[in-house]
Amino acid sequence: MALARPHRPHPEPALMGWGDPAQVPVLPDTVLALLRDGLGVRAPAAASPDPESIVLPEVRSTPEARAALSAIVGAEHVRDDHATRLAHTRGRSTPDLLRLRAGDAGDAPDFVVFPASHEAVLEILGLASRERIAVVPYGGGTSVVGGLECSSAQLTGVLALDMRRLNALIDLDEESRLATLEPGLRGPQAEALLGERGYTLGHFPQSFQYASLGGFAAARSSGQASFGYGRFDELVMALRVATPVGTLALGRAPRSAAGPDLRQLLLGSEGALGVITALTLQIRPSPAVRRYEGWRFASFRAGTAALRALAQAGPRPTVLRLSDEAETAVSLADPDALGGGGTGALAIVGYEGSEDDVAVRSAAGAAALASHGATRQDGAGESWERGRYQGPYLRDALLDAGALVETLETACFWSALPALYARVTEAIREALTAQGTPPVILCHVSHVYAAGASLYFTIACAQTQDPVAQWRAAKTAASEAILATGASITHHHGVGRDHRDAYLREIGDVGVRALRAVKRELDPAGILNPGVLLPEP
Repeated sequence: MALARPHRPHPEPALMGWGDPAQVPVLPDTVLALLRDGLGVRAPAAASPDPESIVLPEVRSTPEARAALSAIVGAEHVRDDHATRLAHTRGRSTPDLLRLRAGDAGDAPDFVVFPASHEAVLEILGLASRERIAVVPYGGGTSVVGGLECSSAQLTGVLALDMRRLNALIDLDEESRLATLEPGLRGPQAEALLGERGYTLGHFPQSFQYASLGGFAAARSSGQASFGYGRFDELVMALRVATPVGTLALGRAPRSAAGPDLRQLLLGSEGALGVITALTLQIRPSPAVRRYEGWRFASFRAGTAALRALAQAGPRPTVLRLSDEAETAVSLADPDALGGGGTGALAIVGYEGSEDDVAVRSAAGAAALASHGATRQDGAGESWERGRYQGPYLRDALLDAGALVETLETACFWSALPALYARVTEAIREALTAQGTPPVILCHVSHVYAAGASLYFTIACAQTQDPVAQWRAAKTAASEAILATGASITHHHGVGRDHRDAYLREIGDVGVRALRAVKRELDPAGILNPGVLLPEP
């Protein structure tokens, strides 16, 4: 088939927020009073600075390097203007936004380069290796773990490699139900191209509206419908990757016994081992029906037992998630209902497929849920569907009001889940209370497997004078609790810089040495996203 490209332009997120500023809700007076009287939140002392007033570091790379880059991609696709450099500074974590709101853009890239082919990426990596310029692959800019932060003093500059021009549907193999796509496609763009042909990836993380396919793969993303469609890494059948030493073309069959699966080496590598330039992904027919239901359990414990039963014995919904009592009460699934969610633990159970398939699975699921004591919560499923991408916008509104709001997630086996939930909650509470800012802590089971599940925590409290250090102390305490419980430091947000030290402890010394050996072989000059996954040498 001929190359197909998206009809809609690449969406630009807000500089100091998540995405479309028009979607940031206005907090009602009742919520502002609750923040003030319940948590001690006070409005910020100063407004965020005018972006033009934020001072960027001097460009370190040489005019000769710029000229060479221009020869590869064209001068118009090498940018070092203030607005472009600022827009590619860091990701969208709360610390990232707080630092920008304080006028700190000290690690802005020197250049932003926009390649349009695999061959151009190879040439750029070769040039960067020779000139010792750090290369930070940039998709949608939605990293929340420091995955786009680069401040290498050992290299001569930093180049952000914006992949948006690599945005084609290259091939559609309907017999195998595979689509080969380029990594710069944002989630909605990819779904539109596939939807025109009757297919879907079924991958809808909260970052869906802005994150890119390359980012999904590089960070092992997991969508809200992962129970039905699988994690993104499970959808990847083949990869083409540019490295400073050449091309990796991986994946000839769905599964193989031809040695270790090198696809898995690149999935989750966050641009530290290579730059993904094409992905062959499993696709499915677009569902005729999508139905989301709400079910309320007496307690989070009862709800997790029911989710485990569904994961292990069926029937399998497409979407399956469960809020604890605190999150149910606050009802973050529907920002408009903040403060009015009720009691118990609310589960969202979704079914996607043909009309007959959805009817059969929904009926079987209802019987199974009722057998575990759940009662139907009318309207909750539809409410969740309306607000499924709105959580980050609510965070923006709360940051604007002066609150500190951030998330973290982890995963473990079912037998460790109660201890993990209790220990992480306690660690966060103690760390923030010790700073004089007792928090509200919410949690939900976000992804479910036969052997275990992911826990996703949302934390809100008043800010201290240094909210970045305040959050880092809480995050460190939570990471220690995760490691002590034997859980994984991250389930779907990736490692970046924020999780790096804990990740190295998770994989152990032998694992670190093995990863370093791969890094040395694929990136001998150490230019690829330095400081991510591994500390700089």
